[in-house]
Amino acid sequence: MENSVDYIGIASNKPKGARPYFFDDPAVERVMNIAMAIGMELGVARERLDSLERILEEKGIMTRQEIENYTPTSKKIETERQQWHSEYISRILRIIQQEMEQMKNPDKTLHEIADDIDKM
Repeated sequence: MENSVDYIGIASNKPKGARPYFFDDPAVERVMNIAMAIGMELGVARERLDSLERILEEKGIMTRQEIENYTPTSKKIETERQQWHSEYISRILRIIQQEMEQMKNPDKTLHEIADDIDKM
């Protein structure tokens, strides 16, 4: 499966202006942001999973127990799952990546830097 999307690049997208901080300790702020990102991802995933399981069961296609007992049957499936995990971690850790980029180049986003390079 060809994947041309730059998930690390997308993770660096951020709104203009200063990031609001709610805690005095920046480390606590980062951990809270990561926890919130995980919570949002998990909430969406659980809702979608619940919908799929209910539809499959209502249509008599498979039971929730069959879903629970499933194991990957090919290397392709394992590779796709590993790709998903990489994308997921990129989204969760984007706050740290953005802060590292900000320290390296405080006035520009990754996309602004790329635009500058393209103009050369």
